[in-house]
Amino acid sequence: MSVKSLTCIACPVGCQLEVTINGEDITVSGNACNRGPEYAVNELTNPTRVLTTTVAIKDGFLNRLPVNTNMEIPKGLLFEAMEIINKTLVVAPVKVRDVIIKDILGTGADVLASRSMSKK
Repeated sequence: MSVKSLTCIACPVGCQLEVTINGEDITVSGNACNRGPEYAVNELTNPTRVLTTTVAIKDGFLNRLPVNTNMEIPKGLLFEAMEIINKTLVVAPVKVRDVIIKDILGTGADVLASRSMSKK
């Protein structure tokens, strides 16, 4: 049996969760809402994140364009996704929600522009 402590990020409260793992049985306590147990189990078994970063842009009025994935991707793929994003060059103009990279790493998640950027 093992016990882990997590800070829940499923809602703004930030409950301190205590997760007890006993074989296949996972028990969660300390949650103020019903999203805490689901968050804790997912975080321990299959953690995922929305990736938010920037990509290089040519002819834009700024040098970098903010982007994010439109859904969570496995946490273990974040660095590999960043390698792809860091090699990507976008050409202005770009509109918010334009797809910059389709289906990154076969996850089903698209990398989208988080803002519009006109040419300089």
